[in-house]
Amino acid sequence: MSLPFSSAAHPGGHLVAGSDAPEKRQLRVGFIALTDCAPLVIAVAKGYDRKYGLEIVLQRQPSWAAVRDKLLAGELDASHALYGLGYGIQLGLGGPQHDMAILMSLNQGGQAITLSQALAPQVRDGASLARLVHGSETRYTFAHTFPTGSHAMLLYYWLAAHDIHPLYDVRSVVIPPPQMAEGLRRGDVDGYCVGEPWNALAQSEGKGFTVALTSEVWPNHPEKVLACTRDFADRHPNTARALVMALLEACRYLDVPANREEAASWLALPDYVDAPRDVIASRLLPEKAADGSTPGIRFFGDGEANFPYLSDGMWLIAQYRRWGMLRDEPDYEAVAQGIHRLDLYREAAAQLGVAVPDATRRSSRLIDGKTWDGGDAAAYARSFDIKA
Repeated sequence: MSLPFSSAAHPGGHLVAGSDAPEKRQLRVGFIALTDCAPLVIAVAKGYDRKYGLEIVLQRQPSWAAVRDKLLAGELDASHALYGLGYGIQLGLGGPQHDMAILMSLNQGGQAITLSQALAPQVRDGASLARLVHGSETRYTFAHTFPTGSHAMLLYYWLAAHDIHPLYDVRSVVIPPPQMAEGLRRGDVDGYCVGEPWNALAQSEGKGFTVALTSEVWPNHPEKVLACTRDFADRHPNTARALVMALLEACRYLDVPANREEAASWLALPDYVDAPRDVIASRLLPEKAADGSTPGIRFFGDGEANFPYLSDGMWLIAQYRRWGMLRDEPDYEAVAQGIHRLDLYREAAAQLGVAVPDATRRSSRLIDGKTWDGGDAAAYARSFDIKA
């Protein structure tokens, strides 16, 4: 599938000629029907791919498992992907081990936890959900989108922060993002963690309500990335760098509120998210909170949202250890260094004048008061009272 080529796009551009020319020009790039696939859609709609000598052919995928399988089979060159998808493959969790590459972060935040409207009379927050869970013989069912994905880890973190053990007190199931709202409508699940617009859709239909934004669990948490296999990045470094440049331009474009209005209309099209435009816009253009902050999705933030911090990936590994998905203690930083292609990202950012932080780690304070900065990850993984 493809979008009309914008007349405003520029032919040619940086790093497209001579030895810097992309080794492969036409790229099959996967995505899932989520609001945060916007950088890919905008890169094609505005012609940023062609500006850097590429032709992105977007291919919608039915599930994250399909993204994984097609990346490994070579049917996709790269994809919009869960941060934890690449890590899960790299570590051989839930499938065959394969060396992966993360080229950039596509966004931070923009996800939520939604509960069935049937729970609304008894639940208004995590604390009241805990009272319901512990005071009932019913074992409630919560969905996420991929076993090693950020939705699973953020949902588990939120539940555990409210004294709900995600492995014992509730049931967990995997559902592809576009099927989440329907699962809630049918009563298959009592709640879920997913990207937009599938939280906003359930709420607009009166079938569910958003009990928490994932930015409340971890402000500006890592979310989707541009992923490919390590082999693809090694064999096509110019292509990978040009792709990062095209998507950085798209992310910068999405930082302008009026441009997000336009993006909501693109995303609503049947070939992309295929959801009501106003539902998409309701969470793509969030109102400011009382403290003046904007708790919604970040695509650029002067490049801060796009830098693939090693500590972000290391947090995921620590959560895998916490929940018993990894039996042995890994070398956290070595795994992250092997996946993150900071060299290609820095080269792309330099070409566009996008600021790059000196440090490869960042510090964040999460909902339970714990600070994560990538230091002593093994001790951090052991520090939780609720764990496997």
